[in-house]
Amino acid sequence: MNQRGVTLWFTGLSGAGKTTISSAVAAELRSRQCKLEVLDGDIVRQNLTKGLGFSKEDRDENIRRIGFVSHLLTRNGVIVIVSAISPYREIREEVRGRIGDFVEVYVNAPLEVCEARDVKGLYKKARAGEIKQFTGIDDPYEPPLTPEIECRTDRETLEDSKAKVLKYLETSGYLTV
Repeated sequence: MNQRGVTLWFTGLSGAGKTTISSAVAAELRSRQCKLEVLDGDIVRQNLTKGLGFSKEDRDENIRRIGFVSHLLTRNGVIVIVSAISPYREIREEVRGRIGDFVEVYVNAPLEVCEARDVKGLYKKARAGEIKQFTGIDDPYEPPLTPEIECRTDRETLEDSKAKVLKYLETSGYLTV
């Protein structure tokens, strides 16, 4: 398998399915012997961006740092899979401009579906006022206007969403046999 460096940026509300889809895509790419790295927002926050809060400024800085690492890896021929809420359009566009080979994957599920899937109980805590600045509740999520890929996890199966991402990589020349 030949590959070109690219960043797949999975964005969407908490509970939309970003980690689920990105993990499935990563597993398939690993089975094809691709060079890749996965940057999951929750794990990045425990390591690379520890100490940042959830103000708009801190969220933007979090995305800038993830974007910087993604850029370094992408320019060295690695497929980078980022799974991060990244709620603000402007910073996503800033990162897109810096990286270049950037594919925005909008993992789209209605808020009520995300709340129903809330395995961590975060929406419940946000609704009760225990968590402040929670994206989708008291902090905005700005959906992409023109993502390269949109996965509707309330309507598609995991296999459908995974196939959509892989097909895009193949038809765009990021993966060749």
